Amino acid sequence: MDAETANRLIGNKIKELRKQNELTQQELADRTELTKGFISQLENGQVSPSVVTLFDLIECLGTTPSEFFLDSGSEEIVSHTEDYFEKTDEEGNRIQWIIPSAQGRKMEPVLVTLAPHGKLESDAPHEGEEFGYVLSGTVQIDYGERIFKAKAGESFYYEARKNHRIENPTGRKAEFIWISTPPSF
Repeated sequence: MDAETANRLIGNKIKELRKQNELTQQELADRTELTKGFISQLENGQVSPSVVTLFDLIECLGTTPSEFFLDSGSEEIVSHTEDYFEKTDEEGNRIQWIIPSAQGRKMEPVLVTLAPHGKLESDAPHEGEEFGYVLSGTVQIDYGERIFKAKAGESFYYEARKNHRIENPTGRKAEFIWISTPPSF
């Protein structure tokens, strides 16, 4: 990357952060003891700030150097079926992790296909919450001493503070999206 391109990228990022913080060029200049003209030239990629000046700007804009230079363009937004990790148990129940590396995120969505009369393992109480949306069939949610059923087009949501298990009470397969936070699968 040449210096001109680097200046333009840095300037665009500074401008974006300034606007997110609802600051004018003058307000940012005042906070960093720079001139409004310098901020304008910087945002337009016409000048290159010193490392000290850049770090002052980054701090005033409420971020860190590592966050500022993180290549947000490399973040994967769309996951493809070939990226999914899949596990099928001996009953024929299938769990697909539909977001790669979800363990490092705040929630973990999976696609679950339960065989006719299939059951997932019972889950002991733990921190977090769980949500499901039934795509097809019917699922039964055993939550503590209570039993709930949800059919295609319905959803369920609970805090995971009681013993819980999901099963398919019918002779047809059932499919649902299941999201837990924090990740626990």
